[in-house]
Amino acid sequence: MTEATPHPLTPQDSLVAMMVAVSASDATIRTAELINIQNAVNNLPIFADYDIDRITTVSQTVYDLFEQEDGIAALFGLIRDNLPEGLNETAYALACDVAASDGHIYEGELRLLEEMRYELQIDRLHAAAIERGSRARHMTLAHVS
Repeated sequence: MTEATPHPLTPQDSLVAMMVAVSASDATIRTAELINIQNAVNNLPIFADYDIDRITTVSQTVYDLFEQEDGIAALFGLIRDNLPEGLNETAYALACDVAASDGHIYEGELRLLEEMRYELQIDRLHAAAIERGSRARHMTLAHVS
């Protein structure tokens, strides 16, 4: 863990870390992605008692890990240690929503989502349903033919 994180991640921190990770995975953090993360933290029941100031600390932890050679593996180690298994699909759904929020899923995001499915042991059929829901929520008229 980095010095910026004085204690283990909470389950909510783990969810935020997954959202930040997918946003940063293509080396460009877009405004739509940041707004999606903020909206999730502000509105979802899982974050009802979450200290919103933790977003900055968790984000910095993710950025620091991404700078290390085995940082993604270390991130998933933190997630496995601190995210209850019952929230794995929630974490994946939130990550998919962030990836889809700007209307396009980039190669780096696709690779990280694939790794998330594996690391979180998300059944492929469940993952497809989650992905389809995210796509439907973030559809624009430009995508409709």
